Amino acid sequence: MKTNSLLLAVMAGVIAITTNIASAQDTSSSQRLDLLGDPAAVSEAQRTIVITPDTKYVSVTGGETVKFIVGEKSFAWRFDVAMTVSAFELGQVAPAGLINQKVVAYITPDPMYRNP
Repeated sequence: MKTNSLLLAVMAGVIAITTNIASAQDTSSSQRLDLLGDPAAVSEAQRTIVITPDTKYVSVTGGETVKFIVGEKSFAWRFDVAMTVSAFELGQVAPAGLINQKVVAYITPDPMYRNP
């Protein structure tokens, strides 16, 4: 009986760890949009990133405002993300239909909030 209980406990632990790893790697639409930053005026952008059909990811810094050019259109996003957000799919915040592929935005923490 103790062997069965131990085996069940170990299996439950493995399932929990696997679930946590999978959710940590998930950059899909499960994230709350209010934690991902805010739309911004294109004129406020500090830099520009062009998204091509080959673009798989972009690297930005927390607090940064970036203009994204996709074909003939563009939009800007202010990456005032929650401290728990390190990546998300850019299509979640782009205007509808603008990004037709998976592009992950990887966010470096805002240097203003780093410990000295």
